[in-house]
Amino acid sequence: MPIATTNEVIESAVIRAPLSHVWHFIKLAEFPKWYSQIKQAEHIVKGVSDETDVYKWTFKDGSVVEIKQDEHSNLDHFITYSVINSEPELSYSSVVSTIRCWPVTSGEFEESTFVRWTSKFASDADIGVIEDAKYKRRDALKDLAAAAQKMVKEHQK
Repeated sequence: MPIATTNEVIESAVIRAPLSHVWHFIKLAEFPKWYSQIKQAEHIVKGVSDETDVYKWTFKDGSVVEIKQDEHSNLDHFITYSVINSEPELSYSSVVSTIRCWPVTSGEFEESTFVRWTSKFASDADIGVIEDAKYKRRDALKDLAAAAQKMVKEHQK
């Protein structure tokens, strides 16, 4: 009998940098500037609509995924994207991810940014995929924090 799993990963962090510094990095083309596992991002055209951005991310391990931007809001500070192709092929049929940012406006973490990264996998994703995604998101959020905090230091000079 298979183990029952959830098909969603939700990771979050408080990044000690203003929203403007964090949001600066939340674009598909910008991921290699902060996510240490991505070697490069290329804008590609695959016959999709003019309103849709598709990027090819090449990871340091040699894998390549094509990412389609589904939504991006500069007003509500979120991006939603999905994997449309992968080499090597994924072991599951789909995943849609959203990164959303909120400014922290008071308290101990004032002038920081709360970031929430969710990934919803198709029901054919197994527990290994879910666990792997959880740890990759955590590592990526640490990378994002480091990049945003570096930007803060550069602006203080």
